Amino acid sequence: MFVDRVTIEVRGGRGGDGCASFRREKYVPRGGPDGGDGGRGGSVIVEARAGVNSLAALGHRRFWNATDGGHGQGANRHGRGGDDLVILVPPGTLVTDAHERFVLKDLAAPGDTCIAARGGKGGWGNTHFKSSTNRAPRERTPGEDGEVRRIELELKSIADVGLIGMPNAGKSTMLSRLSRARPEIADYPFTTKFPNLGQVVLDSDRSFILADIPGLIEGAHSGIGLGHEFLRHIERSGVLVHLVEPCPVDGGDPVRNYAVIREELARYKAELATRPEIVVVTKCELPDAADVGAALGEATGRDVLPVSAVTGEGLHRLVDRIVQVLEETRSHERVADRG
Repeated sequence: MFVDRVTIEVRGGRGGDGCASFRREKYVPRGGPDGGDGGRGGSVIVEARAGVNSLAALGHRRFWNATDGGHGQGANRHGRGGDDLVILVPPGTLVTDAHERFVLKDLAAPGDTCIAARGGKGGWGNTHFKSSTNRAPRERTPGEDGEVRRIELELKSIADVGLIGMPNAGKSTMLSRLSRARPEIADYPFTTKFPNLGQVVLDSDRSFILADIPGLIEGAHSGIGLGHEFLRHIERSGVLVHLVEPCPVDGGDPVRNYAVIREELARYKAELATRPEIVVVTKCELPDAADVGAALGEATGRDVLPVSAVTGEGLHRLVDRIVQVLEETRSHERVADRG
């Protein structure tokens, strides 16, 4: 099961209490204070881990608690620190405070971490209160409570390339042909209910991540057809491959369908409309595909690639174009970072 948004409650461990104790030995009649400090409570840490691609493991557990710190003891023995609790999430997970609605951290890359709830400090033993005027202190302090917070974890899939288009445009079939991913494929719209990711391997040193984004429809920017759920994932795709079906099952106009998707992207977030885009006419083995490609090229002023996931025609050219655009995009990003 794919889960891309969960709300959980996290609690840092409570700090251990400090100890009030005095040294007691046979030949030390006036032993001083020797109460140890309490251990610090464990923290709850959210970590992005490569290989984790869903929040499903968190969906059936509401409360996540780190362990408490141990109490201090005599002979200046400090309490054991509580173990941190590490919650593993996919890269691309946004961690938000569910109550105050502010972002704690965007865990964009593998290895990124966020302390969602800090453990409480351990209490002081009576050794801390020893002084020249207070030779036998009996003061000690209790450990502090750990932080308690409700957090929302929201996954926005990270992919180098995102396949977009109307429902039934052939995105899942394209993903299965270019990678080893095996998404559900059927001849009816909205077969894909959540993004599928696949790795396209070029050679031993080069590869990229390809995402099959569920189909969009008119009005997606306002939430129609679960549009917001799908558009969130497009935000994390660096390059968009726009698949246009030459003979839509609903009898619609392919050129208008392309324009509708472009409009939905712009109205959801203007920056999406400026992303690098490759326009592709799928199912090019159909008789009307060539005319649709020509009409799209005239309407958009772009080169339109004819591709067939069934026969394999145009797939190598598409991959080459994707690699070219990815390299250009990364080159521009490096220049911008240096500037």
